[in-house]
Amino acid sequence: MDLPVWNTVLSFASALLLFWVKISHDEVKRLSILLSKTREEHSDKFVTKQDMHNDINRVITRLDRLEGKIDDFMKEQRSAIS
Repeated sequence: MDLPVWNTVLSFASALLLFWVKISHDEVKRLSILLSKTREEHSDKFVTKQDMHNDINRVITRLDRLEGKIDDFMKEQRSAIS
């Protein structure tokens, strides 16, 4: 009499464990799909390293040109005063 009860308890516990494993696996799969979609959707919102370097170099070039113009203006002002 003790053996059928023990089998029933073990079967029920095994079923619960397997059901929990299936639910966990399905949730991980769902999150993986969501993560892939998020990466695809947001990939165009970020800039690459090369693009960032190009933009910074353009800004630095323009600042250098502006610095040169300010230097020329200051030289003209000094020569006009003298």
